[in-house]
Amino acid sequence: MTTIDTTARPTGFIRDTASVFVRESRPLVRDPFSVMFSLVQPLVFLGLFGPLLIGASGGDAAGTLQWFVPGILVMVALFGTASTGANLLFEMQTGSHERTLVAPLSRSALLVGRALKEVVPLVVQGTIVVLVAVPFGFSLDVPGLIAGLAVLAVFGVGFGALSYSLALACRNRDWMFWMVHQTLLFPLMILSGMLLPLEDGPAWMQVAAAINPLSYLVGAERALLSGDFGAPAVVGGIIAAAATCAIGIVVGVRSMKRAA
Repeated sequence: MTTIDTTARPTGFIRDTASVFVRESRPLVRDPFSVMFSLVQPLVFLGLFGPLLIGASGGDAAGTLQWFVPGILVMVALFGTASTGANLLFEMQTGSHERTLVAPLSRSALLVGRALKEVVPLVVQGTIVVLVAVPFGFSLDVPGLIAGLAVLAVFGVGFGALSYSLALACRNRDWMFWMVHQTLLFPLMILSGMLLPLEDGPAWMQVAAAINPLSYLVGAERALLSGDFGAPAVVGGIIAAAATCAIGIVVGVRSMKRAA
């Protein structure tokens, strides 16, 4: 197992973050199949929900995919980063996390470096999902895709940090991590409108969607992937992603300091 040199002195937040990122990314390089395997879920949603939505829209495949694919990208970011705390649970159980804590690295660098590692599979998976949808009528706007993935990366860092915080809180009760994970994840997904439109839903559901940050992220992705950079939804999505990132890092750093 790769360890961090505990005799070195801290070299600054950026370099410390890069060191943690490289360390955490090595398993991905050794086992890229795990990244590809995690694509099964979004591709299943794309392959099964997509035709149903196209049929409900009267056969407008291009328009439906333009609406649906951005939601799938948000789902990739949501599920991918929400489960990152499971890796930390494993490290705490094996003692690897405790050895990392004694390294001369700032707690914020430890957290951000770990969370940034989750951005790599997010970008790879999101790009593949979009490329798979192109032959079926999805119109690819490359600058919009790049901007959309950047917004999702910011969100992913924050949501991954929150997942790590949950793992730290549940370090002796890993079953509780998965209970909270499953209890929160699916309501957030459904109440964001990423899979089905909520405009015709009951009033309470629309109110819940209005306070769900994922709703604004989904709206921003739909605008960006269509090349509409000036849409008001883009601003809302950027604010939601930045707020999630800031809250996640603050909560995560405090959780690591308390657990040290």
